[in-house]
Amino acid sequence: MDIWSSEKRSEVMSRIRNKGTKPEVTLRKALFARGFRYRVNVKTLPRKPDIVLPRYKTVIFVHGCFWHGHPGCKYAYTPKSNTEFWVNKISGNQERDAVVKRELEESGWRVIIVWECEIRHGKDFAGLIDRISVDVLTQ
Repeated sequence: MDIWSSEKRSEVMSRIRNKGTKPEVTLRKALFARGFRYRVNVKTLPRKPDIVLPRYKTVIFVHGCFWHGHPGCKYAYTPKSNTEFWVNKISGNQERDAVVKRELEESGWRVIIVWECEIRHGKDFAGLIDRISVDVLTQ
């Protein structure tokens, strides 16, 4: 059973943002400091990627561990209430992510997935930025 009424739960869930999140902004600032120039949520690309580096034909998605079901991550858990809904929701997100990734790659874009835990809770954020830089620069 949920600890909140359905109205309160609806209010809480409506405040969850899908763009401009703290992990996205943190990553964007780090990339900008490294000299990368980017566009945000480009509407002409499938699912409006979080970060688009047009010069390098690369897109970066910042996935929330819970919402996208990060395998093996402690932040990707299944809620104890309404379990069937959440399993379907998260697996649907994963299926959509795979389709979008394939569409972008078939269009010639390089796709990089960065998990929220790597940004917020990762021990080596500088190493993450180095890895992304190498991925972007080696075409």
